[in-house]
Amino acid sequence: MSGDDRGKRGQVLSVDRTAGKVVVKGINLVYKHLRRSQQSPQGGRLSKEMPIDISSVMLLCPQTNQPTRVGVRYLDDGTKELYSKKSGATIRRLSPPRKAYARKQA
Repeated sequence: MSGDDRGKRGQVLSVDRTAGKVVVKGINLVYKHLRRSQQSPQGGRLSKEMPIDISSVMLLCPQTNQPTRVGVRYLDDGTKELYSKKSGATIRRLSPPRKAYARKQA
């Protein structure tokens, strides 16, 4: 959402919840300089992804394929799901049906 890689899309490779960072494939690339060694006889520059703040990332809506905010809601049967605020489409199911959160049928 911000910085040099604004508007780019990529797959999330790892998430660090304690630091609030994510590593996204092809985003926030830096060069790591390698000295010649037994493992890398040629040496040179290795391109590598670095972590970015989780607030700089948005999920894509499955219907519109556009960045969207997300919310959590309970369905009538008590299933908890993650949904797109823009289109209302379900992104994924978070928990199985639970009786405590099911709506009472009249």
